[in-house]
Parts: sequence; structure tokens; C-alpha cells
Amino acid sequence: MDHDYDVAVVGYGPTGLVLASLLGKAGHKVVVFERWPGLYGLPRLTHIDGETARIIASVGDLGHALRDAYPIPDYRYFSGEGELLIELDWRGESCGHPAHISMYQPDIEDAIHQQVLATGHVEVNQGWAVVNVRAADDGVQVTARPWTKDRTGQWSHSDEERTVTAKYLVGADGAGSLVRATLGIERSDNGVDDRWLNIDTERLRELPERFMKVTQFCDPKRGHMYMPIGRSRQRFELAVLKGEDQDRFEDREFAWQWLRETHGLGPEDVKILRQVVYTFQGRIAERWRQGRVFLAGDAAHTTPPYMGQGACSGMRDGITLGWKLDLVLRGKADDSLLDTYEAERRPHATAITEISTALGKVANTHDPVEARLRDEAFRTGSVPPPPPFPTIVAGVIQHDGEGRPSGLAGTLAPQGVVRRNGREGLFDDVVGRGFSVVSARDTCAVLTSVQRQFLAELGAAIATVQPGAVDSVDDVRGTYAGYFDQHGIEAFIGRPDYHLFWAGKLAELPAALDELKARLAWLPAKELV
Repeated sequence: MDHDYDVAVVGYGPTGLVLASLLGKAGHKVVVFERWPGLYGLPRLTHIDGETARIIASVGDLGHALRDAYPIPDYRYFSGEGELLIELDWRGESCGHPAHISMYQPDIEDAIHQQVLATGHVEVNQGWAVVNVRAADDGVQVTARPWTKDRTGQWSHSDEERTVTAKYLVGADGAGSLVRATLGIERSDNGVDDRWLNIDTERLRELPERFMKVTQFCDPKRGHMYMPIGRSRQRFELAVLKGEDQDRFEDREFAWQWLRETHGLGPEDVKILRQVVYTFQGRIAERWRQGRVFLAGDAAHTTPPYMGQGACSGMRDGITLGWKLDLVLRGKADDSLLDTYEAERRPHATAITEISTALGKVANTHDPVEARLRDEAFRTGSVPPPPPFPTIVAGVIQHDGEGRPSGLAGTLAPQGVVRRNGREGLFDDVVGRGFSVVSARDTCAVLTSVQRQFLAELGAAIATVQPGAVDSVDDVRGTYAGYFDQHGIEAFIGRPDYHLFWAGKLAELPAALDELKARLAWLPAKELV
């Protein structure tokens, strides 16, 4: 099969945007099909973490993306009687950014979209709906039609048709994915079927300080919550109970009455931007790869919103699949590397979906007796602690002799402020992105010429915090020195998606690089295509 493009991406939400930008920046020829004629323009995603901010910075203008952002200090749960059940401390940093950030999704999408276009390698077709996918052993054929609105206001595709071919295809086309359906891939279902009314507003004046905190009211009569959308907007949500008429909740007068009665807010305080009932689900696709076709984002995993991690997981999919496709398309790694995409991302996304589901049960306890027992458990501290945030447990990370992640492998890499050649800023901006080797002492004495050549071919950013070393950087705030000391290590290898492949003593670095080469299915020079 002749290939018009290297990669075809179906869907242009956060997942598709991250993937298209990363591949375009790497110089690959990409085509995007998105049925809606423009970027969505309204906030669905309202929360990201520091890891996701670091991902956004790698594919877009982070300053623009977070221009209205607000670091979230905590997440509070109240009982139906207004008793504080638990307050989660969300302060601190992750990956060089605030640990939890409230932001306006259209700013993020616009910031990435502009860099997608600036690459000059991505053709973005908005207003085109994919109607068929045909996969073969040597490529994928994609057929799309214009998606237009008729005189009655109904959306449908026209008879005009366009067919293109690509080496690989990624279905990032949402929970109702046509790509997934075409491949006949089923999904597991964890039984979540919650309906909540979402009222997004713009602040017309300064609101009380309490609205700047994420606050959940676990009221058995009707759960509800509020959260900031950056600094300028506000979200309110309330549960729609079984048997209740959805149309009533989407009536504008209902929203004003509820806002007035519950929060004392009216049209002089906020402007309603969107009012819609969502059905929350928790579903995982049974396969994320079928030949040359991959699923990503909501097409692969649909997560209830109680952790604010759905779109974050999708962007993690985009960057992880992106760097692996880059190595394969450049002939550096064998196609088998792409099998590690699902091996890494599926357990991670599944764990987040399960934790989100458990949190949803807390918020959706509508039986008064169960609610009292829940409140008492919080009050007495007998509620078990939440499970730790998942890490990568398989794929391209170092494993010990029993097949488990070794040490810090699979956890997030730190990012600190550094200075090199008179330039000061976050590591990614000063030293570079992609693979990285960061060490406490000079690596020259322990690495062979072959290993240094491998790092060069990998495009790895190398930094040593020892003054006077060949690749030295100033560890301005002591981030790396503190990290090394805390964990008793001297070096680490970071991946392009900001997880650690390995961390340990400097003397162990050569063996770790050899293992990295093997796990990447690295191709000898004679096999490059």
C-alpha cells in the first residue's frame, strides 16, 4: 500500500491535539479528521495536574494554555448537613508545576492547535466525519465525508467523499468511537451510570472565596458540588436522580432557581455558558491495538469525572503513543515497541477509572442510612486511605529479577529550575525534552562510546549537576540534589512522557542504558529503513 501520510488521527480533542502536535514537531506527515467544524470552545475538562501541565508545555504554549489558570489548594467533602468530612491537601508541586490546576479548556486546546499548525507537517480537516476504516497488514485506509448542519439544524455527512492512506491510524474519537466500533472492539463496563447536571458560568463580579475551592456536598437528597474553572469562570453540578426528567434539568429557569436557592446567585453574579446533563460511565476497551490501528483517550477508556483525570489520561495516551510512533517511523525501533503502549497505559488508566468509580460512590450515596454510616466512618477516621496514584508497571521501564518495576522505575521524573550558558528556567526549556539522563556526577567515565552514540541517536538531553562536568547545569533550587539525596541515587533516565525508565547509582547507568536499548526494540544501523 502506498501511504499518503505517516499517521492518520481521528478526533481532535485533547488526546488528538497532543498526538498531532508531537508527531508534527518530529517532522512526520500527519492528517487529522475531526467532525466538528472548529475547536469545541467550551470547558469540559476543568482540572489538570502537574504532569499534564508538563505534557502541555511540550506540545503547546503553556503560558497561553494556563493564562487564566488557578492552582487548587484543596478538595473538600461535606455531608448533607454541612459537616466537613475530609479536606484533601492539593498544594505542592509535581513535574515543576502546581500539583493541581484549575484551568479553561479552550485556552489549552487553542495553545496546542496553534503549534500543530506551526509545525507545517499536520493537515487538520475540521468538519470532516470519518465513515469507514479499512486496515491492512501494510497500512490503513480512511474514508471521510464533510459533516454539515441541514436546514432543520440536524448534523449529518454529505455525499462528498475523500479517502486517504496512512502507515498507522489512531482513533481518538471519543467514547462513541467509530474507529473502535468499526474494528468490533468491545468494552468492559464497571457499572457506573450516574447522571449529573453541569452548569458552567462566567463570573460577572468577584464571588465569595469559598467558590475558589473544589467542594463536594455528599447530600443523600441530592449530591452537588462546585469548582472554579480557572479564575474567571465557575462550574456547578448536581445529581439527576433515577426517574427524573432530564429535560427539566436542562431548562434555563431551573438552573437559575437552583443557583438562587442553593448559592444565592443570580444573573447579576454569573452568566450561564452551558447547561447540560451528562451520563458518567466507566468503560475500558478490550484491545487498544489492532494491527496498525490504535485507540486513545475516551475511545480506549471512559472515566467518571470524580478525580478530574479523564482528559489527563487521554493526554498521557497521546504523548506515550507519540514518542513510540516517532521512533518506529524514524526506523530507530522495531514495530513491536508499539505493543508496549497498551501494556503501559491500560493498567494506569484502569486504576484511575476504578479510583474515580469509588469516589463517585461516595458522592452518589442517596440512601439516608448508608449516608449516615459513611459520614460516621469519615468522622471516626475508619475510612481506608485512598490507593496511591498509579505508576507505570510494564513496558519500557527497568524490571527486577522477578519482573516487577525496579526501584523508582515507572514513577514521575522530577523537574527543577536549572541554569546553563546563562539561560535559566525549567529543565525542559533549558536542556531539552525527550529522553534525558540526569546525574549527580559526570557520566563520561562510566559510559562507552557505543552507549554515548546510542544516547545521541536517541536525542537524549544530558545534564550533570556537578559543577565543571562536561554537561553540567546549575541546580538552581536544589531540586535534583534533593531528589538524589532523598532516594539514595546518583542518576536517572527519564522518558519523553516524563516517567522514569531507571534510577540508581552512577555505576549502574551503563547496564540500564543497555536494557533501555533492548526494551525499545532498537534496530541496528544496518536495519534502518
